[in-house]
Amino acid sequence: MNVFVIWIVLVTAWNFGYPSATPIEDVVVAIGLSLLSLILKKYLKF
Repeated sequence: MNVFVIWIVLVTAWNFGYPSATPIEDVVVAIGLSLLSLILKKYLKF
């Protein structure tokens, strides 16, 4: 659950930090952050 919280905070920060981002940039960043969350789950054992 903690990894999800980290992911949602990062996605929210991206959306508010870069409001002029195109939809494809939003999708790419969300996928990247999702992969990061999978890595965090594996190595940090939340």
